[in-house]
Amino acid sequence: MRPQHRGVPRAAALLAGAALLAGCGTGGGLKSTGPAPAAIGPARLWPELPPASAAPYDYGEGETAHIPGITVPGGDVRRLDPVAVVRAGLRARPDRSSGTDELPASTVRGINACRTAPHACPVLAPYYRDLTGDGRDELVLAIKLADRQLSVRVYMPEPSGLTRIMSTSDAVISVELAGRDLIMRAPSAITGYEYRTAWSWDSRQRAMLPTQDGILRMTPQPRPDRRKPPSARPSARPGELPSAAPTASPPTARPTAAPTAAPSAAVSAERR
Repeated sequence: MRPQHRGVPRAAALLAGAALLAGCGTGGGLKSTGPAPAAIGPARLWPELPPASAAPYDYGEGETAHIPGITVPGGDVRRLDPVAVVRAGLRARPDRSSGTDELPASTVRGINACRTAPHACPVLAPYYRDLTGDGRDELVLAIKLADRQLSVRVYMPEPSGLTRIMSTSDAVISVELAGRDLIMRAPSAITGYEYRTAWSWDSRQRAMLPTQDGILRMTPQPRPDRRKPPSARPSARPGELPSAAPTASPPTARPTAAPTAAPSAAVSAERR
């Protein structure tokens, strides 16, 4: 007689399990937040205007230059003299002249006097980071200019020597390395805001391009703990061969808004 009653407890168990599942679904299921807003596509304004064919200014993007007289032993930019690289760059012929790589005469005199007056040398200590993704570090240099401006340059080792793949100048709050991006933060005329430009390697142009540029609300920066050593250390002195490759930490505090993919006309007009 036992085979006649085997399905009874099994059916009861299935009913109990279904009741438990129903109870769980009612307690933690998805809830509607209301109707989703309809997507609105972009509307082109003044479509009768002809598109511009040339940029109104030259930001120096995409400009490269081979640095004459500089060889890179083993493709290791750490073995280069930063001051010698900058001095050789003064004789470089860029692939196109934008004027962004020109340095004031007073800065050039300071560069030429770096050996005799190292404490007044405008060439800052170098940093190293693989910004192109080829497995080799690039050389990141900066030159102090008047009015607290900074000229930032990036050099890429190649079999033919050394190529400058980025050169720009700006009044900066800070310069940061985040992943394979070089980020420059600059003050804005609007109180409480700053400009943030991310330069990224473009394999098609074989140059660093300003891929993200925007104006963002500033966030308070945490005060550094003087008891802890900094996580990034450049070489002790410009022109001195560093014993180890320093690494730069990503920013510890980020702006509250994400940078836009391309600068707006108002932002570009104010900056330039």
